[in-house]
Amino acid sequence: MSRIDAQLAFLIEADKLKTVLRGTTLCDGARRENSGEHSWHIALYALVMAEHANRPVNIDRVIKMLLIHDIVEIDAGDNPIHGDHDPAEQDIIEKAAADRIFGLLPADQAQSLRALWDEFEAAETDDAIFAKSIDRVQPVISNLETGGGTWPAYNVTAAQLQSRVGVKVERGAPAIWSALRTRIDAWFAQHTG
Repeated sequence: MSRIDAQLAFLIEADKLKTVLRGTTLCDGARRENSGEHSWHIALYALVMAEHANRPVNIDRVIKMLLIHDIVEIDAGDNPIHGDHDPAEQDIIEKAAADRIFGLLPADQAQSLRALWDEFEAAETDDAIFAKSIDRVQPVISNLETGGGTWPAYNVTAAQLQSRVGVKVERGAPAIWSALRTRIDAWFAQHTG
């Protein structure tokens, strides 16, 4: 297989990400978003919100991470953060998916993109920490824009949102989480208690 054929095979496979429906809806509540839309949208979030990163980041690397971070969902599906699944089992499934999907590329690109995906998953570098933060911000905004969105369906509490989402956003973009907290607190005050 030629280099171009391998690259095209990867890109054709990546098109399947558009068929993976997420738990999160669009901000207008019209329908659930797909993982391809989510990846594009959070890459845009990162581009616009990079100045709020806790530490300096290489925005080009962050955008690359966000464009590929969910590609494993082609095989593994989407598992909402507030859903009921085994994270250890999901990790095994996602790593196998990464092996298969990135393995479609020529070896140099496969290695480079897989390393970037692994870096995102580990969330230890400044770029990956910020990327993870932004990945968590977008669904929160969608839920706020749709009157709580999927939070009631998943019985999400304010404490769960803080521990599952807030901690990760604060780690890489504390100013963004601080800005969202007023809206989040107001929603939970109005809908619980």
